[in-house]
Amino acid sequence: MACYHQRMSADPLLQPYQLKHLTLRNRIMTTAHEPAYAEEGMPKERYRAYHVERARAGIAMTMTAGSASVSRDSPPAFNNILLYKDEAVTWLKDLADAVHEHGAAIMIQLTHLGRRTRWDRADWLPVVSASHRREAAHRAFPKKAEDWDLERIRKDFIAAAERVHAAGFDGLEIEAYGHLMDQFWSPLTNTLDNAYGGSLDNRLRFTFEVLAGIRERVGAKFVLGIRYVADEMLAGGLSRAEGLEISQRLKSSGLVDFLNIIRGHIDTDPGLTDVIPIQGMRSAPHLDFAGEIRAATQFPTFHAARIQDVATARHAIASGKLDMVGLTRAHMADPHIVRKIIERREDDIRPCVGANYCLDRIYQGGSAYCIHNAATGRELKMPHEITPATTKQKIVVVGGSSGIGLATAEMAKREGADVIVASRNVERLDKVAEKLNAIAIPADVTNDESVANLFRACGPVDHVVLTAAQLRTGPFKTVAMEDVRATMESKFWGAWRVARSAEIRPGGSLTLVTGFLSVRPRPNSAIVSAANGALESLSRALALELAPVRVNAVSPGIIDTPIRAAMPEEARRDMLAKTAAALPVGRVGLGDDIARQIVSFMANGFATGSTVYIDGGALVI
Repeated sequence: MACYHQRMSADPLLQPYQLKHLTLRNRIMTTAHEPAYAEEGMPKERYRAYHVERARAGIAMTMTAGSASVSRDSPPAFNNILLYKDEAVTWLKDLADAVHEHGAAIMIQLTHLGRRTRWDRADWLPVVSASHRREAAHRAFPKKAEDWDLERIRKDFIAAAERVHAAGFDGLEIEAYGHLMDQFWSPLTNTLDNAYGGSLDNRLRFTFEVLAGIRERVGAKFVLGIRYVADEMLAGGLSRAEGLEISQRLKSSGLVDFLNIIRGHIDTDPGLTDVIPIQGMRSAPHLDFAGEIRAATQFPTFHAARIQDVATARHAIASGKLDMVGLTRAHMADPHIVRKIIERREDDIRPCVGANYCLDRIYQGGSAYCIHNAATGRELKMPHEITPATTKQKIVVVGGSSGIGLATAEMAKREGADVIVASRNVERLDKVAEKLNAIAIPADVTNDESVANLFRACGPVDHVVLTAAQLRTGPFKTVAMEDVRATMESKFWGAWRVARSAEIRPGGSLTLVTGFLSVRPRPNSAIVSAANGALESLSRALALELAPVRVNAVSPGIIDTPIRAAMPEEARRDMLAKTAAALPVGRVGLGDDIARQIVSFMANGFATGSTVYIDGGALVI
């Protein structure tokens, strides 16, 4: 299973949550919402890609469809999933399998819209409700539901739930705010004088009949919940006291496994704005109310309403107000919120500002987009994250005055990085600084104070690359211990000093350049082989100790760099030609070949503790 694992953390948002048999990997979900990406009423490739993007980035649960229609006489006001069709099962299964592959749970919201639709949609069937009162927003004239209507719709809910269950979803919830269910609950929209009107018992009767029928059909293990209004905040409407009573009854029924709280009404645009607050309105206006219901019921409680930032979400969980917190519009702005929390990159989260373009665009343009994220809804065409270049990042290349280090500094500079080069060779360093228009700082990796001074001067940086080394070779039995110590002092202890002194920002990287002699030793190179092997082991240990800074090693093969300038020219050319002829790639490496991998390690936020051998295939011959 390819999923985004999170390390053990004390962060309240990253604690797993047990919902019945279902273990949710953290406390963050997207609540049901309809981006209107369905095609012919089916959640096809585009719809699937939208939810998979969030699953891939670590969300615990994605709730699809806001809402899926269970009946033909519940025609969506915009492009919703038509769950009264059997063909939906195949598409839903593909969606569930794709989300599960990335370790997330998936559920869906079912509804009958009742009066909240237009009269001229779909098959032009009569609109049903618990009264003749029109909804201000959609303006359909409903007929009062008759017994046979309710029995048909009840069966439609059950059949839709069975389709969801067959598709492999983890559960579902029923919508009861503004739709048919709570049109029966509210005294403002229920004028029936039969067994479904009048007392609270009667007004709740249809809901419990539907829930009981679903539970009987899908079994005890399937997760079943309800997203419902617990206070309409309207004179004469469903009161807070009745909402608390309904909450207790839902819990006591044994039919549901969680409560998902709504406060307010959506029959008018101002009312909808209070339920889905926009920019300029206060954050999390109904969180405390949801917390009161959780405290009163001691039952799994979910909620979302302008909880647009991590701090508020963390408070909602840490304070015990919620068990699962919905960051729904926030995930339209940035589907990678959970991953960035895990990586301690909260400052990199693209914020939801509550412009509500996503919601308005559904009505005006047919599908949801985000003013802060052009890739939302375009996942099949556009990535949410472009592999970051090193643009404007601060990079220190220690040993950057020649060879692989210089090639790395040049490549990073071309990509727009602010490059600092360090070397003990002041003459070469000055030339490089002038050539690259880069900051140059003399430094000797064999000297503690010199390395400390280097990074004091640099301050916080994004990436550090270490290529500097003074290598000595010779027969094991006769090589001078002074040369052995010098090699280790430079190659290994130099890396140790750099790793200790550098102040690398979270998510940044340290890349150590070793050499393929670590795994392909040759005569007279025992100390270099040992130093390289030790450096590769050190990189793996530091990947744990320095996290979330990433630490990797690049191990070059035979590279044509100035390090071989001391060889007689004819011997150098002969050695390089023989090496090229033996390698599968037919050539020796260049500084840019290694620099390309080093820069790739900087950009790849998932790479740490890795050693990559860039040797033209030397290890396989």
